[in-house]
Amino acid sequence: MLDRPNPTLGTLLRDLIEKLDGAVERSYVDSGLDYRPRYTPVMRALLESGPASIRSISRAAGITHSAASQTVAQMVEKGLVQLEPGGDARERIVVLTPAAKAMIPKLKRHWSATNEAARMLDSELSVPLSDVLKEAIDALDRASFTQRIDAAAKGARSKRRKKT
Repeated sequence: MLDRPNPTLGTLLRDLIEKLDGAVERSYVDSGLDYRPRYTPVMRALLESGPASIRSISRAAGITHSAASQTVAQMVEKGLVQLEPGGDARERIVVLTPAAKAMIPKLKRHWSATNEAARMLDSELSVPLSDVLKEAIDALDRASFTQRIDAAAKGARSKRRKKT
């Protein structure tokens, strides 16, 4: 745990992601894979659907278009995917390279082990982390954190006015 006495939500989330993604990334490195956890949603989408546009990948993976685009660009640099012309001049289709296809059996073993490790973690918690995360995402879909910050700021201003 962090040394700060009362870490804020952002600090806690960064620490959690560092511990989770850091361990997953180390497991890839230890097994000789040049692969990052952030590639997984794109890789899984391509494995499920085959070659696809970035827009299709973002929808299938449940990530933003921007995140999909940035991840695909990194994967192009690593030689895991290539871009081919799409139906119009602006569209590019993302295709797995032979190097990426060769990784798939090893990746699937890693994904299985990672999912089992997550289940083990969930079993140690008072409430499964995966359930809390889904609940938080659903709540933020109903009212964004920006909306909540704005409401909190308005509430604070209103309280200050009442005191004066």
